[in-house]
Amino acid sequence: MDFKVETGRRRAEGSCTGWLMTSVAPWGDTKEDAFDQCLVELGLGDSRLIRMEGAMLPMGFEPSPPEDLAMGSLVECHIAESYTYDGGIASAGVAWAQCITPEGDECSIVATLSTDQSYEETELMLKMNLKRKLASRDLEVVKHEIAVDEVNAAKDHHGCALAALILPDTMNMQSGPVGRVRGGFTKSAGTSFTPGSGTSKPAQKTNSGDFSF
Repeated sequence: MDFKVETGRRRAEGSCTGWLMTSVAPWGDTKEDAFDQCLVELGLGDSRLIRMEGAMLPMGFEPSPPEDLAMGSLVECHIAESYTYDGGIASAGVAWAQCITPEGDECSIVATLSTDQSYEETELMLKMNLKRKLASRDLEVVKHEIAVDEVNAAKDHHGCALAALILPDTMNMQSGPVGRVRGGFTKSAGTSFTPGSGTSKPAQKTNSGDFSF
């Protein structure tokens, strides 16, 4: 009997492009004004934004150069925003990583962070945040990119630091390609619940691969 065992990396189906951007606004009359100034600086001032949650990016994600976005366009974003006032500092950062699962499937994740710390401290914290996300999903990093920015608010003004991973094409994907179901990471919705049985437990630390930022 002839049979074939699949080995090696399996490329993700689908196509999704995006880019990292940061901006700061130290002269806001209000927090909302500072945030809006950041959006305009990022090129998102004329777009309708959908804020995304969760670490996983659409299958087939690839980084691309920034593009001009049409007025009224619907854009998916992973956003980190941080505010300060009257001489204070704030920082925001976003990072993505292209990865491989233990089964050899390609995928990508994202991490965001907002702090009242300096650029350097925030960058270190964001790297650790990204590493934890990789470890909790047992992913090996292939390549990554990080963007962090810091704002120092002007006297008697509001400041905003904004970092975003902008994904302009995902709203056109509708029911786009998805990856396999990976067992052992989430509890099935159909599993019965027994009070006191302990349906959740601390995640076991796994090695996400030795890599340096």
